[in-house]
Amino acid sequence: MQRIFVGDVQGCADELDALLDRAAVSFGDAFALWVAGDLVNRGPDNRRPLERVRALVEAGRAEYVLGNHEIHLISAHLGLRDLSENDSIGDVLGAPDADEWVTWLRGRPLVVPGEIAGQSFAMVHASCGATWELDELVSRGAAAAARLAGDEDAARAFLQTDPTRDPERDDLARLTRGRSGEASGAWSSREPDAPDGAWHRAWSEARHDYGLVYGHWARQGLHVAEGLRGLDTGCVHHGRGRDGFLTAWLPESRPREHGRPFDVPDDRFWQIPANRRYYYPSQDRG
Repeated sequence: MQRIFVGDVQGCADELDALLDRAAVSFGDAFALWVAGDLVNRGPDNRRPLERVRALVEAGRAEYVLGNHEIHLISAHLGLRDLSENDSIGDVLGAPDADEWVTWLRGRPLVVPGEIAGQSFAMVHASCGATWELDELVSRGAAAAARLAGDEDAARAFLQTDPTRDPERDDLARLTRGRSGEASGAWSSREPDAPDGAWHRAWSEARHDYGLVYGHWARQGLHVAEGLRGLDTGCVHHGRGRDGFLTAWLPESRPREHGRPFDVPDDRFWQIPANRRYYYPSQDRG
């Protein structure tokens, strides 16, 4: 089974369809899609990506972790956040089956582990603690996800909790929003002032034996480093001073003769160009 890891789709339904069509031509049904979060929001069509990915999940042919935009959608549905003019998730929240979709989303994981050619790895949306070994990452993700997947009142209370007072709420935020990080454990959703402030710099310096696949950081772009594959290449941000792509990593497409799957260099990627500009944030409108 060929695994196809994909970064932030964010409602770019046509580009996801193009990726899945290419996968079907190349591999038939013998592929599994691994989605690193942010399947929704800011793009033009959220329901089609959700429906396609859910069908694959339920067929045992996909894994899908929550990103910050899914948390935003869940929070809005639970009455904890208002939508802004930059949000495009009304097609989910305003639908008759919104309750059912949000319940399904609340049951998605925050971390999915696996193994490629003997090397352990995990898929997250945004970031990982610098010192966390794989077992700790999986355990923390499962604990936070379990609280989000509880009954609606429990999930609402969890999302309202101050992260500084609840370690599991802080883990949820780090896993779905982190960009900066230190070996001390401090982290932030803000972009670092210098490259050595990126969360993955401290993680790399800890010399972990497992790999990480993540998304979330469109301004960083494709990040291919030892042990790391960052796949958010800003498909929904196409036209904002750069070209946007939906990027997929296919580690089993050409198994390495030497080394391990997360070694570098690596060119086992597909990139689907964005069809057009989709996202016009309020600050760009003047």
